[in-house]
Amino acid sequence: MSSSHFIKRYLAPTLGGVALILGHAAYAADAVIYTSNNVQTVDTATDIAKKAAPNLKIQTVTSGTGALMKRIEAESKNPLGDVVWGAGFGTMAAFKNNFEPYASPEAKDLDPRFIGPDNLWAGTNAHVMVIMVNDKQLKGAEAPKTWSDLFDPKWKGKLIVGDPATSGSTYDQMYGIYQLFGQDGFNKLVANADVSKSSAQIYKSVANGEYAVGITMEYAAYAYIAGGQKEVRIVYPTEGAFVAPEALGVIKNPKNGADSAHAVYDVLLSKAVQEAELVHNFRRPTRSDIDVATLTKLPNLKDIKVEATDPMKAAAEYDSIIDAWKKATEAAGK
Repeated sequence: MSSSHFIKRYLAPTLGGVALILGHAAYAADAVIYTSNNVQTVDTATDIAKKAAPNLKIQTVTSGTGALMKRIEAESKNPLGDVVWGAGFGTMAAFKNNFEPYASPEAKDLDPRFIGPDNLWAGTNAHVMVIMVNDKQLKGAEAPKTWSDLFDPKWKGKLIVGDPATSGSTYDQMYGIYQLFGQDGFNKLVANADVSKSSAQIYKSVANGEYAVGITMEYAAYAYIAGGQKEVRIVYPTEGAFVAPEALGVIKNPKNGADSAHAVYDVLLSKAVQEAELVHNFRRPTRSDIDVATLTKLPNLKDIKVEATDPMKAAAEYDSIIDAWKKATEAAGK
């Protein structure tokens, strides 16, 4: 799939240790981060970076992933950014010619599956795709335990899912379901589900009791659990949850030079930042030296059964997956 086609079809709609790491950056310099992450996530990371290296002035440029990738591509002869943070691995692969390799010293503590080819990018956090349940709305029904449980007609009108044509996170979820169950799985799921164009509407609707069940991201569901909403819980399907990491990459020929880009890259991968993102924003770390179960009520990733998906293959198969989804919606009259 060409990068321009990928943007049009997939990206456009989705519009202590630290001080040691950054000790060499004791000079006045700017570092520009292009990011699609939300304000809270960005502030958590940059607050730590500013304390660790007060002389490193960090600027952030925020936009949707598609817009940022287009900007980086357009600026390739005169880059105005240093690193990009928040894109999926498949997206990074589609634009890999715009990034340069960097073997961060922090990468030694990352789970190897979250390091991109040739050190062109690395994962800063991992989204686990799960089933979110509101126990009050089950009304005596047994909660689903598997992805295939959602195919049971008893969930008709009680299940909400996103639209993979308008949401990147939903695409990751539906790609995994299609990988497991094919067209028949899509047909059965869509027959039962109400489909939302907004992925945020999924977890909000389940938390508000409008639906008993939804397919969403772990961190989004856990925010309600951490906030004390006892009727909300997370189900990790027994076939295996799907994991979609967010990437960090150095823009080729970074505006402020390699030293500044590498300093920011290191801090975003650091244990201090990933722990803070977990505790404050429930973003699951990609580092293997963080005990998620101790810091939260979430299980460690090694204790979750994961159904492996290939983000590069998922990106390449986008058109066929969306076509299969459209067939399912047409068959359901939606």
